[in-house]
Amino acid sequence: MKKVFLFSVIIGLSFSCAKKVSQENKTETKPEKVMVGGDVDSHGCKASAGYTWSIVKNKCIRIFEGTKLSHTEENGKTYTTAAYVVFEGNKAELFLDTQKESIILERKSEGDSWVNGDLQLIPWKGYVLKKAGKIIYTGQ
Repeated sequence: MKKVFLFSVIIGLSFSCAKKVSQENKTETKPEKVMVGGDVDSHGCKASAGYTWSIVKNKCIRIFEGTKLSHTEENGKTYTTAAYVVFEGNKAELFLDTQKESIILERKSEGDSWVNGDLQLIPWKGYVLKKAGKIIYTGQ
């Protein structure tokens, strides 16, 4: 009887120690601390403050302070998306919500449209942005 009791105590202790050893082997992962306002991109622009890098201005800007273009109605549907344009000389930098990178449009002379491939920004009653000849955005 003593042997059975001693054997059961040894078995019980070995299982209790096994749990402690397995718990000690687990490494605790602490959640990474994120500093508010610490979201600086490669150019030093803080997205949390509304800043984005502008190629034509060569500095951090807030695109919503540029010219806003609203999405036009299409087949009776109204969209709430917007595009923004920043001008510098004969270049216009276009920020579309569907693109990660901005698009640079260029014009040949004063009064001409800014063009890049099938995109055309026309200065008419404000601005009209066309893609492949179809109006996609308008704005003041």
